[in-house]
Amino acid sequence: MLPSVLPMSLSFDPNTIILPVGHFIDGELISAEGAIEMRRPSDGKSYAACPVAGVDMVDRAVESAKAALKASNWGGVRPRERTKALQAWTDLIEAEAETLARIEALCSTRPVGQLIAGDIAVTAEQIRFFAEFADKEGSDLVPTDDASLGMIMSEPYGVVGAMTPWNFPISMAGWKLGPALAAGNAVVLKPSEMTPFSTVYMAQLAVKAGLPAGLVNVVLGDGPTTGTALTGHPEIAKVSFTGSTRAGSAIMENIARTGVKPMTLELGGKSPQLVFADADLDKAAAAIAGSVTFNAGQACVAGTRLIVEKSVADRVTAAILERMKAVRPAPTWDEATQYSPIISERQRARVNGIVRAAVEAGGKCLAGGAAMDHPGYFYEPTLIANVDQNNPAIVEEIFGPVLTVQTFETEDEALALSSHPTYGLASGLFTCDLSRTIRLARKLEAGTVWVNRYSRSRDHILPTGGYKRSGIGKDLGREAYLANRRTKSVLISL
Repeated sequence: MLPSVLPMSLSFDPNTIILPVGHFIDGELISAEGAIEMRRPSDGKSYAACPVAGVDMVDRAVESAKAALKASNWGGVRPRERTKALQAWTDLIEAEAETLARIEALCSTRPVGQLIAGDIAVTAEQIRFFAEFADKEGSDLVPTDDASLGMIMSEPYGVVGAMTPWNFPISMAGWKLGPALAAGNAVVLKPSEMTPFSTVYMAQLAVKAGLPAGLVNVVLGDGPTTGTALTGHPEIAKVSFTGSTRAGSAIMENIARTGVKPMTLELGGKSPQLVFADADLDKAAAAIAGSVTFNAGQACVAGTRLIVEKSVADRVTAAILERMKAVRPAPTWDEATQYSPIISERQRARVNGIVRAAVEAGGKCLAGGAAMDHPGYFYEPTLIANVDQNNPAIVEEIFGPVLTVQTFETEDEALALSSHPTYGLASGLFTCDLSRTIRLARKLEAGTVWVNRYSRSRDHILPTGGYKRSGIGKDLGREAYLANRRTKSVLISL
């Protein structure tokens, strides 16, 4: 639960925040010289430098994790003890929600109010959810003949290497740490070099809550140096990564070059939202606009392709435009902020470049299409019509507040437009026809189908993961816990 008494205002002065700059290994913050300049997305000001862990520092973190597993017998203790330890950690995460929120709001695109009400509260829930699996999932007896006994034994991998993206730093850290620790593993985690410090603070809280020092280690750095050293380390038994498809491909290549190990990859998306004329159109428009303006479209599951029945296209488009034009930019350290900046000037330029290319290819910009006249890296919510399947705004994962609109007249046409050659992470479907719902849910090529909504709920039992190049394996749900356990078959002659 969140603290019963919150401050009068969550707004804060960004220049007063003290950051835990350094790697966190064996329960200690290890200061290191910063190598990557960091700028606040809300105003563009330089505020810190991120260290880069090389091979030696990564090896130190992995050795610490191995030693912590051996000394604590974390994977072999009574499972309920792991549950209790993780629950104590979540209690502390909630108690320190204000500090966590301010650290993350300073560095990232996440507004402080949304962090308190959403990201941090949900992260605590999810870790508790996985903690409860520790004494409820295990080995199985399997049927054999009377002269033998067959078992499928389940055990942790050992040290899991995890890498998280910059768009939801606390949430993504919870996705990786919760199931891996509950399953009896230690973790060496590399957060994005653009938003690392809230993850370091979470790791500090883990030790403060009583988890063995070294069980959670955090190394800071970039992908080519630190990420490559981590995923290719011979003592890393399993890899879990959330990020772009391009980065996921590089990780697979690195793992293949240095050995063979299992991996969970939650990668890019270019998700469609199908709206039929019989849907609650106002509800659909609100959900679609919200999915693109939330975090300024910087989410792998953002529903960036509107595919709407032609007879209601004008009405739905007008309702979405109204909501897009209502957003107001403000810094993430302002409690009232609802609209986020883009993470960096470079990413904003990339978003703008794809929008310009989409228009040059024949697209019609109905709204937005430019940087906002405001400090920081804000970009206007953008709606582009008159696009075909080869338009850059349809093909590319933009990772910004950009929505395309296409129309259809038949169900088969809607399905054809929804299919993407690269991605299959999520999809939305708005209709009041139950038969159509079941029919299309079976046919949509996506790991998640949301019907008459476009957002995750707090039903953490539902896994998330993609089809095609949107990933391998699942985060959340029972599947995520089981993905952090390996099995062996045992057959005993009696």
